[in-house]
Amino acid sequence: MSKKRFQLLSSPFKMATALSLVGLLLSYLAPYIHPSTIPSLPFFGLSYPIFVAFTLIWLILWSVLRSKWAIYCLVVLLIGGKLHFRNFSLTPSASAYKQETGLKVLSYNVRLFDLFNPSFGEALNSRNQIFDFIRSEEPDLLCLQEFYRQDKPTDFEVMDSLNLLMKTRDYHERSAHKRRTRENYGIAMFSKYPMIARGDVMFETQGVQDFNYCIFADIVKGLDTFRVYNVHLQSIRLHTDPHIEGEEVQTYGSKKGAIAVYRKLRSAFEKRAEQARRVVEHLKTSPYPVIVCGDFNDTPMSYTYNQFQLALLDAFSGSGKGLGTTYVGRLPAGRIDYLFYSPLLNASAFRIQKQTRSDHRAISCIFHKKTS
Repeated sequence: MSKKRFQLLSSPFKMATALSLVGLLLSYLAPYIHPSTIPSLPFFGLSYPIFVAFTLIWLILWSVLRSKWAIYCLVVLLIGGKLHFRNFSLTPSASAYKQETGLKVLSYNVRLFDLFNPSFGEALNSRNQIFDFIRSEEPDLLCLQEFYRQDKPTDFEVMDSLNLLMKTRDYHERSAHKRRTRENYGIAMFSKYPMIARGDVMFETQGVQDFNYCIFADIVKGLDTFRVYNVHLQSIRLHTDPHIEGEEVQTYGSKKGAIAVYRKLRSAFEKRAEQARRVVEHLKTSPYPVIVCGDFNDTPMSYTYNQFQLALLDAFSGSGKGLGTTYVGRLPAGRIDYLFYSPLLNASAFRIQKQTRSDHRAISCIFHKKTS
């Protein structure tokens, strides 16, 4: 490109760069401001990967052209500071603690074990592959979200298999029961070790069609006791809106469809913020070191994530590597499944499942009490 021609295009380039920088700065604010205060701000946090990618591209372009705009890009990136490290981890390799002396927790959104696959045979195959993965991991505690079971008799057996492969000592579940079909939808915990206490954290924002819950249990392994929370925070549930599904999108037009999506996302951001607040308030009363795991349905640049990060440590940041993507569904959401833990604990051997038959990847980590 000739210098004269570039000068003609420089104004649009500068405008595009400025928009990227403003968007990135607003994404930095999203974790600190309640979604109900500035309803549009969480969308900038959700779009953080886009803004940071474009800012890096502009940084390279303006650096090649030796423009002062490269300095602007660099400054805005530096302003983000530690926030960038919420989204990827470069933890150096370290010797892992032995599972025998710690508690290995596996968290997995199993998407109802693929129950609603049009092919029942394929659904059974997916369920069995999930079972095989859990068996290979040998967790001490299994926390499942979007858990499904049907009361006996059933052609889609779940409970007996999970109890057998986990060698379950204790079990805790909260679910919505459909009496007509004898089906249960919710979250569950399977433990190889005794649960000396168990309970629920109630969500006031729970809707009639929402199956989002939080349960906890006090697990005793050897001389150590851990309080573990299994959470599934507010889902977006786009599929329940007639503006989004199938032919209705064409009927109502793309503009109304986009508005419906915006309203669903906005409502979910606000509900998750309130649910996160209640969980954090509850865990602060725990007499034992705390582990929180589950599907948060929110990214590291969210107000929801920040509430947990202020009280606990992120196992991925401490012992994970790479981008840590856990959601592999249709919408690019990145990392929305987490394992947080009390500063009284050490975390090691954080792992993310490579292949999955769900729209989420399972995550696991080993936790140990710190020695004085």
